[in-house]
Amino acid sequence: MKRDILKHEMVPDHVILSKSKVNKLLKDKNIHAEQLPKIKIDDPVVKEIGAKSGDVLEITRKSATAGKFVTYRLVVE
Repeated sequence: MKRDILKHEMVPDHVILSKSKVNKLLKDKNIHAEQLPKIKIDDPVVKEIGAKSGDVLEITRKSATAGKFVTYRLVVE
């Protein structure tokens, strides 16, 4: 039986950002996509959500001190 890794308590929420949200993020942070931290295309969550190389993921983690922590990753080969 295959387990849904997205429902595991240790896996934070991963969302593929739309092109318009990526453009806004990069403009607001004054950076290029290549400057974002990377996540490999063969990462199990990346594969599960169907992200492709060049996509930007928004990853939201629950934090005991901050409530929630949002980070962004660029999907790479």
